[in-house]
Amino acid sequence: MRLRPDGPDELVEAAYGVLNVNTGVETTTDSVFQIGSISKVWTATLVMQLVDEGLLDLDDPVVRVLPELALSDPTVAQQVTMRHLLAHTSGIDGDVFTDTGRGDDCLEKYVARLRDEAQNHPLGATWSYCNSGFVLAGLVIEKLTGLTWDAAVRTRLTEPLGLARTSTLPEEALLERTACGHTDSADGPERVPQWMLPRALGPAGLINASVADLLRFARMHLTGGVAEDGTRVLSERSTAAMAAHEVDLPDRYTLGDSWGLGWIRFGWDGRRLIGHDGNTIGQSAFLRLLPEQNMVVALLTNGGSAGDLYRDLYREVFADIAGVTMPPPFTPPAEPVSVDVTPHLGTYERASTRLEVLDGADGPVLRMTVTGPLAELTPDPVKELALIAVGTDLFAIRLPDRDSWMPVTFYRLSTGERYLHLGVRATPKVT
Repeated sequence: MRLRPDGPDELVEAAYGVLNVNTGVETTTDSVFQIGSISKVWTATLVMQLVDEGLLDLDDPVVRVLPELALSDPTVAQQVTMRHLLAHTSGIDGDVFTDTGRGDDCLEKYVARLRDEAQNHPLGATWSYCNSGFVLAGLVIEKLTGLTWDAAVRTRLTEPLGLARTSTLPEEALLERTACGHTDSADGPERVPQWMLPRALGPAGLINASVADLLRFARMHLTGGVAEDGTRVLSERSTAAMAAHEVDLPDRYTLGDSWGLGWIRFGWDGRRLIGHDGNTIGQSAFLRLLPEQNMVVALLTNGGSAGDLYRDLYREVFADIAGVTMPPPFTPPAEPVSVDVTPHLGTYERASTRLEVLDGADGPVLRMTVTGPLAELTPDPVKELALIAVGTDLFAIRLPDRDSWMPVTFYRLSTGERYLHLGVRATPKVT
């Protein structure tokens, strides 16, 4: 989509493939997909509406709204702010996928259980992607609006924006032409056994939408918070604040170079873009906004090498339409780099993930183990991958059947603790 100051917006849609390999239902432009963690931008937008209304201050401790909040670190519980949550610097272990039921109290039950989850890093000490923090933000929204998060999305965003094919609940998505997720197998794409994550994860990633609806939501952020019909959805000041720099990332290769309030910030070819990605069970989504050209591009997928498709497609689209060169993908050097891996050997662990750095016979190895509830949803919960040195503290790994490489970054906090950054998560060394 591209906004035109002197005429109607230019909207281009395309569809390919099937929504479900078991039924063969064809994908159409009005099909509905899970947008995954792009939902976090919607949750952040709801938060900023509350800021506009004077009901919330980003820098006030969350306990002012949730006095009952209890975390594993009592000091963090008293000091964590909404700014920490939206910028992923709270240190709350981010990959907690506890199913607390389908009731309207599921967020409240989820947050009550955070007291049993480890503090991943000291408050504000580093950046680590945090689903749990957005569920906590969702509960704040519920307390201040008197609505469930689902109802708040519908009444405060979906309806004002005129989005006809956007929902948060599976019974709503079933009324649309809805995609199922798939995973790769030896015989080709295979439908995943579960369609959606637990309802409590809603504020972190459970919005379903057509590509046109997703583009219209993004359009509102390009126009300073105004819907297509002129309705003011968010103030211009809050819209700008969401895209402004909040924190730099330890890993500047996987996503962007920095984070705002909900948005990822990308530096491409000297231009500043904002956006977000989403990954659920067998579905992936990608959203990029180029404000200087009033341009937004969205990609919704339901299986296959989605990341590789994104890179190939967006590289071509942004070069041809915007004249912007997408940065080259992260790759290890052609010639081997000799690095002493000894300081990095050991076990790094957080919720849902255990990472072991081993000194293998043919060089360093990273053993990745999915743990907890997610292990039951993962076909292959244990992978061993060669660690290819790029520099003293930077290595590369490549998953089977993938063209792209992933960076593995080792670093220390200012207080000395060792961390491994992989998949936009900071994982502390435990042994």
